Amino acid sequence: MPFVPRNYDEWKHCITQKCSISLTKKYVQERIIALSNVNNDQTKKFIETWGPSHHERTLGWFQKAAQELDTNN
Repeated sequence: MPFVPRNYDEWKHCITQKCSISLTKKYVQERIIALSNVNNDQTKKFIETWGPSHHERTLGWFQKAAQELDTNN
């Protein structure tokens, strides 16, 4: 069973440390746009795989990351 983050800190650690993905402004905005579009094929697959609740949490975490990036610049 894969690790599923339960909160923002776990998610951020998973993305930045385990997956080595930089949360750049461009990447975060691209993910927000994609996850906000429930007609996007990748988003449909995400919801099918992880469920609508986790989709909403993940979108919220990307939105929080965007706020942090705006605050830090």
